[in-house]
Amino acid sequence: MEPIDIGIIVSFGLLVMVVLGMRVAFAAAMAGLTGLVWIFWAKKGYDPSQFLWALGTSAKVAGQVPHSKVSSQALSLIPTFILIGYLAYYAGLTKALFEAAKRWVAWLPGGLAVSTVFATAGFAAVSGASVATSAVFARIAIPEMLAIGYDKRFAAGVVAAAGTLASLIPPSAILVIYAIIVEQDVGKLLLAGFVPGAFSALIYTILIVGMALTFKSFGPPVGGFTWKQRFVSLPPAVPIVLVVVIIIFFVYNPFGGDAWGTPTEGGAIGAFIIFCVALFRGMRWPQLRDALMETAKLAVMIFTIIWGVLIYVRFLGFADLPHAFADWISGLEQSPMLTLVLILLAYAVLGMFMDAIGMLLLTLPVVYPAVMALNGGIAVSAADSAFGMSGPLCAIWFGILVVKMAEFCLITPPIGLNCFVVAGVRDDLSVHDVFRGVMPFFIADAVTIALLVAFPSIVLWLPSQV
Repeated sequence: MEPIDIGIIVSFGLLVMVVLGMRVAFAAAMAGLTGLVWIFWAKKGYDPSQFLWALGTSAKVAGQVPHSKVSSQALSLIPTFILIGYLAYYAGLTKALFEAAKRWVAWLPGGLAVSTVFATAGFAAVSGASVATSAVFARIAIPEMLAIGYDKRFAAGVVAAAGTLASLIPPSAILVIYAIIVEQDVGKLLLAGFVPGAFSALIYTILIVGMALTFKSFGPPVGGFTWKQRFVSLPPAVPIVLVVVIIIFFVYNPFGGDAWGTPTEGGAIGAFIIFCVALFRGMRWPQLRDALMETAKLAVMIFTIIWGVLIYVRFLGFADLPHAFADWISGLEQSPMLTLVLILLAYAVLGMFMDAIGMLLLTLPVVYPAVMALNGGIAVSAADSAFGMSGPLCAIWFGILVVKMAEFCLITPPIGLNCFVVAGVRDDLSVHDVFRGVMPFFIADAVTIALLVAFPSIVLWLPSQV
């Protein structure tokens, strides 16, 4: 049996294990190790006396993965970004953000829901975890919306959908993972997430205002705030702005000249600033311990998924499946843009059954080379490309698209992790309520993705300035 055939069979087995409920990390590691053993044993003609040799060789190949890949300095961004989010929560910055947003925009139709979107977008700028963002604002925003008569499903849907912005707005753990898997510049990808993230928040806002105007009970406005009260609410949110500025300057200096440092250094300094603010605001050892423990739990979960999936990726390299898939995709007699749209639709379906990080880690080693081949290769110029952009810019554009698809998958049934988190925080809400509440946001996300595909400059303008 040829290696490519082994690759297809093992990949199908992996999908079956995931659909049956096995954790992605363990399913991928098992599939990768099994595939490696199969390939090495096949090279020896399935000689029974050579099985132990194949098993030992496969174990050595798989055993090199955790250290060789996860020791990358870029991955240190992930726990740093997660820690910033948890420290910001314990410093009370989430409440400060929501209060400031409420005083400035709550007068709009659906004003408290719009305030939630703006506050989550601000919190996303210092937190790389969508799940944590949804959990935090489920406690802060939903009670206030219910108190003035919002529909509880709509209130829950707003929080679950707005929480997904943390996947796109830097610092984003998923963007870092994408950059490492496809071997692209982390700084440029983080920079590319700002404008699409703000654009997504704007689309959500338009949807909320439109629904509030159409269905009065969905979002009554809140008024009565004086200009003094509005300006007084701004200083407590300044640390968030400071951290965002630091991260930007450590990725890209908008005033010209070299960046101040690496994204890793920017994340570390941002975490230190938020830590100092948290201490000043009264955080003590129990809160710090909780922040560190939650950061460790989430970071270990992400790293475990990366370890398992990279073993599978190593097997894919031996099976030559990515190259074969890329050749097949680029040989299709149809528009490259149509093929790209079909790939994105496949992500939408796959996301119904897998978590976002696992989905990207499992698919990118095969799908990314195919998309690059569609465009003409990683070294292609904009003039000779299918999508009108150079290879490196296409890698950034596709990265934002798949991360936006990962956001979409965080609220799609039956897996939709953000929906389960919101329902878990609120005893008065069922998962069914939350899924019903996020349904209008499917339309908003579909519109956003369509516009990002149709107008790549929304994604590429900022990173092209570097």
